Amino acid sequence: MLKMPADGAESPAERDFFKDAAFPACDSSLFCTFSTPLAQFREDITWLRPQEICSTPRLFPDNPQEGQIKQGILGDCWFLCACVALQKNKHLLDQVIPPGQPSWPDLAYRGCFTCRVWQFGQWVEVTVDDRLPCLGGRLCFSQCQTEDVFWLPLLEKVYAKFYGSYEQLWAGQVADALVDLTGGLAERWSLRDPGGPRDTARSPSSLEPTTFRKLLGLKDQCVISCSVLSSRGGASELGEFHAFIISDVRELRSRLGRELLLLRILNPWGRRCWRGPWREEGEGWSQLEPEDASELLSQLQEGEFWVEEEEFVREFDEITISYPITEEGHLQSLYTAKVLRHTQKLPGAWVKGQSAGGCRNNSSFPSNPKFWLRVLEPSEVCIALLQRPQVCQADWAGRILPPPPGRGGRAALSPRGLPGKEHQAVGLHVWKVEKKRVSLPALLSAPPVAGTACHAYDREVHLLCSLSPGYYLVVPSTFLKDATGHFLLRVFSSGRISLREIQPASAATSPCEDFAAGEWETVQLKGRWQSGHSAGGSRNFPSYPSNPCFPLSVPLGTGPHSVRVTLRQHCQDSECHPIGFHIFQMPEGGWPRGASSLLHLEPLLSCVPHRYAQEVSRLCRLPAGTYKIVPSTYLPDTEGEFTIVIATQIDRRPIRSQETLGQLLQEVSFTAVMKR
Repeated sequence: MLKMPADGAESPAERDFFKDAAFPACDSSLFCTFSTPLAQFREDITWLRPQEICSTPRLFPDNPQEGQIKQGILGDCWFLCACVALQKNKHLLDQVIPPGQPSWPDLAYRGCFTCRVWQFGQWVEVTVDDRLPCLGGRLCFSQCQTEDVFWLPLLEKVYAKFYGSYEQLWAGQVADALVDLTGGLAERWSLRDPGGPRDTARSPSSLEPTTFRKLLGLKDQCVISCSVLSSRGGASELGEFHAFIISDVRELRSRLGRELLLLRILNPWGRRCWRGPWREEGEGWSQLEPEDASELLSQLQEGEFWVEEEEFVREFDEITISYPITEEGHLQSLYTAKVLRHTQKLPGAWVKGQSAGGCRNNSSFPSNPKFWLRVLEPSEVCIALLQRPQVCQADWAGRILPPPPGRGGRAALSPRGLPGKEHQAVGLHVWKVEKKRVSLPALLSAPPVAGTACHAYDREVHLLCSLSPGYYLVVPSTFLKDATGHFLLRVFSSGRISLREIQPASAATSPCEDFAAGEWETVQLKGRWQSGHSAGGSRNFPSYPSNPCFPLSVPLGTGPHSVRVTLRQHCQDSECHPIGFHIFQMPEGGWPRGASSLLHLEPLLSCVPHRYAQEVSRLCRLPAGTYKIVPSTYLPDTEGEFTIVIATQIDRRPIRSQETLGQLLQEVSFTAVMKR
């Protein structure tokens, strides 16, 4: 709630500063449901600019320790832990907070900052003003160790705008925030069953002790977060559903010669809370030589404490680690340190009645979206399946946002919303094929060469495996049949790869491989998307009517004609833009006047969602009449050349083919597991 000066007047300087109308300094930016403990502060929160909070605000500190994260009254420890990744990697920091922006000492500063957040395959720029929520004249949400440093509260505001409000940040997964801030991957394990069985393909599950020690060695390269889901023993003061950072690891030998592994833990609350034997003045320190104990205790900053490995595994529930990212922006394997410098990504969708086949328990499993992955040399390959939230709303930029958090707001480490509501239970399986023309039922009946251990209600699941050269069939699936959703398939590899979607029979890319019997007449039309002129983007944007528009005429005949429309962009595989098209029927009286009128017409047929592919295609039956084809890229001002291929069936006696497809895969004995 914005509180103005008593006389309601603004200073001339304040009037010159930017005010973000899309994320104003009022309740709509703070709250979405008033269902979290944050609502009790509604009448007391004011909005102040940094120069009103302190005399000499800075964006970044001179000493990195001064920029250490501290959590306020907002339950977003999951996001703050992910912010530590930016402190460890200058490349990531510059990617998220572009350097060179004017700040408070600069005459050109106008009270705004721009940051980037990774979303569904691309970096999205978000600009906010610098008005920040305060209580009693001090920041009430996140802040740095030194209160005159503002990179963290400003980035938190960007993230709040990205998700719709500050209250939307009350609950979340550290892994999701790490992906949003790095564009990479994060892996999560349970500590409750160490040493449990693991498949050849690694997926989030229990963490083996040897793997745990190896991963701790990555503390300087990436974020290692740990969480408590329920309080026990020494962690009784840590609270439930709270995330922490492992800031240091030390291997020592006790005075009796016993090997000790101590972990230094940072609590975002910024206060000492450990009650175990390695608390300050605890009995654990008597096991060390006095000089070793003194050195480790002197390293503790506000909110930090030491804990022994055995205690850590007993008292904490989960551990989340982000994949290291090189200065060149490539992911690095958690297990082998190999650089995964080759990447491919393609969007897809599960459509009810068409491509939502469910898990391998269902005979409809082969109808799921399928992708050819070609591995050109022996490689370590990570395949990731990222799904969009199920229940969502459009925000200020036409993006898709998740639903409000579940009532109560306690599960600060649980996904926003209830399991199964925001996300489907999803999994991935991979089969090796010796040739591209295969019997699909026979192939999918065989055990996959790699697969996720279960279907999980996570925003992203992934598997890591070593693959020899050849072709692989990748099948992403939901646990339940007819469960709909959109997803992004990403592949990271140490060797060269290519990824291509296998089009279903109704949308195959080859103009001849699945046409109905008969003769066809083909017309090719060339066009171009030009920035500022004819690159209007998808129907999410008001500039959509500026896209190129092509006529389609279906002649009179005995009935509807089969028509295939194919949109082919002229580019290399690695440079493809997401493309799609809509077909509009010409209304009586002709095409409406005014460019904006196209936004109010409903397309008769569509080839969406937009796909990262050289070609997208749609086979349909149209009655005689006049139509318009409007091809588009997903984002406006995306330039490129393209060709529209229109194939229309001619009414002549067809030549019948005796070739038939094999039967669908019958139910198999493999049982998928749903994990909540």
